[in-house]
Amino acid sequence: MKAKEILAEKGTRVITIHKDNLLIDVTSYFFANRIGSLVVVDKYDKILGIVAPNDVLKALHHHPDRVSEMVVSEIMTEDVIVAMPDEDIERMMAIMTENRIRHIPIIENGKLAGIVSIGDVVKALMTVQDVEINYLKDYIEGKYPA
Repeated sequence: MKAKEILAEKGTRVITIHKDNLLIDVTSYFFANRIGSLVVVDKYDKILGIVAPNDVLKALHHHPDRVSEMVVSEIMTEDVIVAMPDEDIERMMAIMTENRIRHIPIIENGKLAGIVSIGDVVKALMTVQDVEINYLKDYIEGKYPA
């Protein structure tokens, strides 16, 4: 299974934020949209970074006196790991595990085409495995002509 198949099922909507938004905006977006990351974009929708709840917690821990005035650009991760729509889910899972990340933006023709979470990948892998198990059971039970 590939990233584009996950996006075809879950949709391509990605919640974005700008680097000059306040930290309080980040937390509001997380709760309002029930999401675990925000892609930071410029006015042309070019990806500048990504923000996760852990980034907010780090800011709160390191700068408790400044949190109310901090902006996204101060806490975002700038080196964003991205994937293409044809990326295999097994490879995305390996990338997520190795880099300890939970979300990978999907880029198509230089534009943000969607985002895949670790939960999306696990769900897709389980679906693939369920199909394979059912085919094998049917084969063992002789449901296919020999």
